[in-house]
Amino acid sequence: MNNLKDTIDLMLSNDYGDRFVAEYQQTKIRYEKLHAILRKYYAGKLEFTLDSPVWLLEQQLDTMRAYLDILEARSKQERIDLEDNDDER
Repeated sequence: MNNLKDTIDLMLSNDYGDRFVAEYQQTKIRYEKLHAILRKYYAGKLEFTLDSPVWLLEQQLDTMRAYLDILEARSKQERIDLEDNDDER
């Protein structure tokens, strides 16, 4: 899943587990996109100028990773399957 729009059906579901999966997928998509921006920045290949300082974006990335870790731990406790949705860590 690479686009936020792909999570709409899960996000709007009446099932808590589906909404949980959507939250995880949405956070992961945002994390991966920010991570890609930072990789390009450090490689000198970013095609635009950052509006925020890079240290702030790094802090956001770290916080998003921590949140993904929490969601993964909760998914195990609540028996919500994220396996098919967790291609990359």
